[in-house]
Amino acid sequence: MSQPRIRACTPLRTLPAGLAIACALALGVSPVLAHGNGEHTGGLHSKPDKEVRAGFDIVHTRIQLQGNTAIFHMAVSGAAGISKPSPIGKLAGSRVFSYVWPTTLDPYLVGFERKSGILALAVTAHPDFDDTPLFDENGDGDPGNDGDLWHTHWVVLQPDAACGKDALKVVDIPKGETPRLPRTWPGLPILIDSPGWDPLFRSDTLEVRVPFDDIRPLREAGFDGVTAALRVNADVHSPLLCVTDVFKVASGDLSLPGRTERPDVP
Repeated sequence: MSQPRIRACTPLRTLPAGLAIACALALGVSPVLAHGNGEHTGGLHSKPDKEVRAGFDIVHTRIQLQGNTAIFHMAVSGAAGISKPSPIGKLAGSRVFSYVWPTTLDPYLVGFERKSGILALAVTAHPDFDDTPLFDENGDGDPGNDGDLWHTHWVVLQPDAACGKDALKVVDIPKGETPRLPRTWPGLPILIDSPGWDPLFRSDTLEVRVPFDDIRPLREAGFDGVTAALRVNADVHSPLLCVTDVFKVASGDLSLPGRTERPDVP
C-alpha cells in the first residue's frame, strides 16, 4: 500500500499525527554519524533536534541480519526509555509511548493476513493496561500488571480519518470477523502481536533481537524509525488505538528508505 505523504511542512506540534509523520520538521537523513558513537554505523542517520524530547530524538536507526536473527537498533540524543506516560487509572483515553520500526515487510510473515497494512515492530510502555498476557515482565507472579514496563509488539498500521486527518491507527478487527492472527496475539480486537522479545536499553540505545524461521524476506527490506505516542479511544471502540503525537521520524517523511544490512556476509 502507498505511504501517507505531505509536501508542505509546518511545526511538528501544530500538525495532526499523520501529517507530522510525513513532515517531522523535514529532519532529513544524513550520511554523517549524528552521535559520534562507533556502534551507530550504517542504517539511517538523522540530525538531532532540540525541539524533540531527547529520549525520543532519533539520531540513528538500523536493522542488521545475523544468521536467522534481525537486530532492530535505534539511538536517540538523550537517555532512551526514561520517559513513560503518566497513568490515568483507566484504559479509556490512556496513552502509549513507543519506539517503532515501520517496514515494507508483508504482515503475513509474522502471522497476519497478506497485505493487511504497514507491518511495524514497536517497543511500547503504557501504565494503564497490560497487553502481554503470556508474559510476566516484572517477575511478580502476575502476568497482567506490567504494561508500564517496556515490551515488544508487532503491529499493523493503516490510515484512518477517525484518528485525525491523515493519521494512522493500529488496524481494528471488526466484530464477528476472524482474520489470520499470530499464536501470541493478546486477544485485543486489533492487529497486534505480543511475542515476548525483551527490548534492551543501554544509555542512548535501544535494541530488539528478533528470530525468524526464514530470514530471506528481510534481505533488502525497507524500514524507517519513528517515536510516537498513541491513545486508546475514549469509547474503547473502533478505532481502538490511534497515533496521536509523533515525536520524530528518522527519514523525515516515512518513506522507509532504510535497507537491512548483513555485516556477516562479505
